[in-house]
Formats: sequence, structure tokens, C-alpha cells
Amino acid sequence: MKRTATAVWNGSGKEGNGHLTTQSTVLNKTQYSFNSRFAEGVGTNPEELMAAAHAGCFTMKLSFVLGAAGFTPDQIETSCVISLEDGTITSSHLTVKAQVQGITPEKFQECAADAKANCPVSKAYNMEITMEASLA
Repeated sequence: MKRTATAVWNGSGKEGNGHLTTQSTVLNKTQYSFNSRFAEGVGTNPEELMAAAHAGCFTMKLSFVLGAAGFTPDQIETSCVISLEDGTITSSHLTVKAQVQGITPEKFQECAADAKANCPVSKAYNMEITMEASLA
């Protein structure tokens, strides 16, 4: 399986702007710029997309890990913070809250740690990955 995305940029790094389009067209000429990346401008940015990818991948992997352990989650909610410091993406921090009937806190932590270590996005990211996991 291969997935694609395209970026188009016009102008200089600070004054220019661009757009991103994904194969599925969920992003379809979605704006990005210096301001959307380094300030509070309208549009997306690479770090936001990395955070969405990590949160989504981890959450789905945790559902699979829980299923393999005999549990079906009622809900898993994960937020992700990607840190950009001095021009380097340095870390990804996951915060997960889940509702899982019948699981012990220890077993949940074990499953969450497995998902953190083994989701494909975690494996692709060459940075520190931290996590807080709790049951609701």
C-alpha cells in the first residue's frame, strides 16, 4: 500500500504560501504558510499533520492491541503534541483516555505501551515519544 500527498509552494519562505492535497482529497489545496506554521495564521502545517497522523495511528493500534487481549474499547481518545524547537521536530507526546470495560489499569497500561511502541507512525518517527494513558 502506498499513500500520496502533494505540496505546492509559491514565493519566499516567509512571505510565500502554499497548499497541500492528499490522495483521498481530505486535504484539497489546503492552505499553509509561514504564519500557519510559526504563528497563529489560518491553514495547516506539517507539525499539525504529524500530530494527527500519530494520534490516529496510535489510537487504531491500541484498539487492535486491546482486541487481541480480549477487550473491546467503548472509546479511545488520543491527543498528540508535536514539538518544534530551533528548527527541529524534537518530540511527540500522546495523551490517551479510554473507556474499556473489564480491563485492569495495569493491563491497560501494558496495552497502551505496546501500541505506543508498535504503531507504524511511532516506528517512523525518529524522536522522543512520551505518553500519558488513563482509563475514564
